[in-house]
Amino acid sequence: MVVEPTVPAETADLFRDHRTLLLRIRAGWTPPNRRRPPALGLASRMTATLVALLSVGAGFDFFFAGLYTPFVVVMTLAALLIVGVLAKPRPDAETERRHLVERQVYYSARRFAGRYVLHEDLDEDARKLMTRAQDAIGSVMESHVHARGLLDDVRNTVMLPAQEWEIARLLAKLSELRSGHRQVVAEGVTPEVAAVAEPLAQALDSSERAVVARVEALERYAAHVAEAERAYRARHQIERLGAQLPRYEELLAESGADDAAVPELKRLADDADRLEQALRDSVTSAHEAFRHLRG
Repeated sequence: MVVEPTVPAETADLFRDHRTLLLRIRAGWTPPNRRRPPALGLASRMTATLVALLSVGAGFDFFFAGLYTPFVVVMTLAALLIVGVLAKPRPDAETERRHLVERQVYYSARRFAGRYVLHEDLDEDARKLMTRAQDAIGSVMESHVHARGLLDDVRNTVMLPAQEWEIARLLAKLSELRSGHRQVVAEGVTPEVAAVAEPLAQALDSSERAVVARVEALERYAAHVAEAERAYRARHQIERLGAQLPRYEELLAESGADDAAVPELKRLADDADRLEQALRDSVTSAHEAFRHLRG
């Protein structure tokens, strides 16, 4: 599922947690009629209990007055009332919570209709493209160079979700139109209809190529970020090894090993410098790719 970035975060999370319910809503499901508030049910039970107690008191008054028939009638009614209160099923708290969530999803789905795209909204070709786009975005957002702020992390956080949404929105619309077009053509068309259908098919293909170009731009950006990530990891590893260089030299001196190994160890510093430059170059390339992505 892809949710438009401007949708409140809590609503977006609600949609992602209840995708199956959204499909049911799409199919015409509506929440059941709202039950009485729990406070109202509690008040009615308390009222019935109070009436039963008052009836018991009145029954004893009849008994002490020697009016045994009214006593039996009143006490029977009081007993039935008490049994009714105790035996009446109370709404389960978990069921009430589930109904509340269902209503929240239902009314949020109506309010934000058209501002989320489900997996089922995309045809097979569109799903493949969407997966490519999300993989590219995920690799950027999960990289160390992004987490360390070596990239423009603010723009990444804002622009990449916007790119994901725009691609999902276009693919959903493309999938819907493509499905309808294929259904019409599959029925068999006359030459006159074919003359109209062909330009429309070309329009669909052109739109798909435009979306593919967006996805490929994301993938190029992700590739530059991956190169920067590789340089970042290598530099970090070289720095860790370089920090141990004095201990290696000490070991060589104490063991009387060949001093020819020392220059090889000292070459670590030169490698670190080269990797530092490679990292800077990779980050610069990623920034250039990001600007192209914006265009």
